[in-house]
Amino acid sequence: MNVIITGAAGGLGTAVASAFTAAGATVIGVEREWRGTPSFVAVAADLTTADGCDKMIAEARKHGRIDALIHTVGGFGGGASVSETTDQSWDSMLHINLRVAFLTLRAVLKPMTAAKYGRIVAIGSRAAVDPIPNFAAYSVAKAALVALIKNVAAETKDLGITANAVLPSTIDTPANRKAMPNADFSKWVTPESIADLLVWLASEKCADVSGAVIPIYGRA
Repeated sequence: MNVIITGAAGGLGTAVASAFTAAGATVIGVEREWRGTPSFVAVAADLTTADGCDKMIAEARKHGRIDALIHTVGGFGGGASVSETTDQSWDSMLHINLRVAFLTLRAVLKPMTAAKYGRIVAIGSRAAVDPIPNFAAYSVAKAALVALIKNVAAETKDLGITANAVLPSTIDTPANRKAMPNADFSKWVTPESIADLLVWLASEKCADVSGAVIPIYGRA
């Protein structure tokens, strides 16, 4: 299996890449810039642009059919009520959490449609269905990502392609621990738990699951 993992150097992406490698997949990890040399195929591409997404696909196709896309790229920001949210904050959240996903999915759907096979999984957030006060832009962007995935699932149901969204609560990453040092980390969902779910969703066994929105909240 050849799988593209966007954001493969992030706190979640690293665990996802490790899980797919352990499962025997060829991992094509994508970041805007790479520091160091990972143990999988590393592609440097700017997914905020259509050209960057096309580069990602071209590099991935060198390794054969693209069997799966795991889209982990996203960003968290806000901290103000709707009435106090700036244009910049609003646009930033929709750009990184929705537009980048749209560009990435649009690019990968072309070869998957031609092959009549593919598995797409996007990492959303619990905030998509359980909004966080003072983080409206983030919550709306993640809710829109869910709608995008459901539309892809509806459009590809007869093409051998599945599209699903996974909604974690707070993920136990070093960055989140640093940002919230007084939190109870034991209640957070682990990257490894999410990664195991993603491996299954990307497998051939998951042909009957599409358009699903799957919560993975830990004990939060």
